[in-house]
Amino acid sequence: MTRVQTQPDPTTRQADAPQTPLRLALPKGRMAEGVRALLADAGIRIGSSSRGYRPRVSLAGVEAKILKPQNVLEMLDAGSRDLGFAGADWVAELGADVVEVVDTGMDAVRIVAAAPRQILRTDADGTRRLPTEDELGRPVRVASELERITKDWMRRAVPGGSFVRTYGATEVFPPEDADCIVDITQTGATLEANGLEIIDTAMTSSTRLYASRSAWDDPARRARIEDIGLVLTSVLDARGRAVVEINADSDEVMRRIVEILPCMRRPTVARLFGEEGYAIKSVVPRSALAELVPQVKSAGGTDLVITDVAQVVR
Repeated sequence: MTRVQTQPDPTTRQADAPQTPLRLALPKGRMAEGVRALLADAGIRIGSSSRGYRPRVSLAGVEAKILKPQNVLEMLDAGSRDLGFAGADWVAELGADVVEVVDTGMDAVRIVAAAPRQILRTDADGTRRLPTEDELGRPVRVASELERITKDWMRRAVPGGSFVRTYGATEVFPPEDADCIVDITQTGATLEANGLEIIDTAMTSSTRLYASRSAWDDPARRARIEDIGLVLTSVLDARGRAVVEINADSDEVMRRIVEILPCMRRPTVARLFGEEGYAIKSVVPRSALAELVPQVKSAGGTDLVITDVAQVVR
């Protein structure tokens, strides 16, 4: 997998668009709703059709098919789809040779190693670990549905361990049928409910937009994919930001506010009608609002207005 950092031209390059449609793969399952919402916020509407697995796409020159995330990656790897959404964990598990275009950050999960508390050892520094083969008198047994990811982790953490392939309900294998499991988790609640303690993270994953190698190597298709990546990134960036508008009744207040106001570059400052004070405007991180609003008020700012941002293109 290749991580790609691009700064595409924000204009849509229709002149360079490929003659044949760009083939988009949309995921089924838990990530489907988030992907559709992201596309809708970017102005790309996914409709329906009489054949439910081939929805209409409002973006000219794009056709879509709905597939399971694993199949999305298989089709991208085979070159029969040009771009599609899937989890990074499935890229690692399938060993798919694809190009990562956008990490949406959605559906964030960890692939973790967890074991029954009663078998874990505690080292002098407080580290919790699995017993060794010598301590157990046999190889450590690790159960998982994720064979490639688990074996990669075992080479690092449990050399000489024995892999047990599961087909669902992996958390029930310990302690009788496995000493440890490698599984996907968001909160760890299911593992804890089954008496399992997380001891390591094999990898982190999220929903990402990937392109096939063949599409990425084609200049016209790559340009179109980069444009789609640009608008999706602009929505994702906007979700973490807000527009703050403030009035200041004097030069001194304006300078105090500008000094504390975060922004992407510089705040916009304009004189109010009648030359009585200033209007200040900035796009700020949403995470800063809880502290920023009281600070701006204390600095003398008035008439604070905070609004959502739809898209941010840098």
